[in-house]
Amino acid sequence: MSLTLVIGVLVLYLGMLFGIAYLFERPSSPLRKVVSHPLIYALSMGVYCTAWTFYGSVGRAAESGPAFLPTYLGPVISAPIWVLFLRKIILVAKQQGITSVPD
Repeated sequence: MSLTLVIGVLVLYLGMLFGIAYLFERPSSPLRKVVSHPLIYALSMGVYCTAWTFYGSVGRAAESGPAFLPTYLGPVISAPIWVLFLRKIILVAKQQGITSVPD
């Protein structure tokens, strides 16, 4: 493969990713409801866990047995805790009139 082809494919791929993100993240977009749907978050967790399985957990499990479990237990435990933490952040932000991190 030539370097020009690789760079061209890379630029096209990144442009497509940013284009899709732009379409879904615009405040006036009707697609915004899709992004906020709980099913999307559930599917993204499935993609996360599948990617970890494909890229490392299988080999790690073969070498060290149950030592690969924190890869999955971490997100499963932290997701409900994050919801509680986020609620507290939102409450404080509303009380203090904070709209961004630098505030």
